[in-house]
Amino acid sequence: MSGSTRDAVMGRLRRAVGANPANDAERRAAVAARLSDAPKGVIPARGQLPPAERLELFIQMATKADATVTRVDAASDIPEEVAAYLRERNLAPAIRMGRDPRLAGLDFSRTTLTVTTGPSEGDDLSSLSHAVGAIAETGTLVLTSGPDNPTSLNFLPEYHLVVLDAADVAGDMEAVLARLRQTHGKGTMPRSVNFVTGPSRSADIEQTLLLGAHGPRSLHILVVGEPA
Repeated sequence: MSGSTRDAVMGRLRRAVGANPANDAERRAAVAARLSDAPKGVIPARGQLPPAERLELFIQMATKADATVTRVDAASDIPEEVAAYLRERNLAPAIRMGRDPRLAGLDFSRTTLTVTTGPSEGDDLSSLSHAVGAIAETGTLVLTSGPDNPTSLNFLPEYHLVVLDAADVAGDMEAVLARLRQTHGKGTMPRSVNFVTGPSRSADIEQTLLLGAHGPRSLHILVVGEPA
């Protein structure tokens, strides 16, 4: 659409609603206030629980969505848990992860795992990610993209393992989004924010549920520590 055509169309729309961008201060103020305040919608009561009960709800809902969950006391326990998960399923002792500083400090030297870093090209069987948060009412993980958090690790490997700090489990999506705005600043959100609930699934063919249809066939969550 050319500039003159676009201006003509926008001019007709403004006249139809009685708007004048040059002097309609009230409309401009309303728009600025909405962008500034980021008002919340209706928030369901289900996730509004004390921290310990909120974590239990998250585990219950994540399990209901066919994820598996393990709790560990500290981040130092993660390498052994990852090794045990792969060993119990007779999977290759290899894991690919991003360069997220929260994972980079893990010591895998006491395991037999081969650890590689960087984006997945689609030939990795297992991957390890870090979730910035979770939503208790739906059992959903929240993963942000960035140079140290390749989105390909969330979707290409068949077995996806995710580290989640217990303190980062929120009751609802609105609370998670507010935390992201506070962390990154308004207007500088990550390029993508992935909401993951259970492994990939589809029932498109004869209503038969198939795991791993469009992504990982298995999602395993390592919950670290105690809720705040």
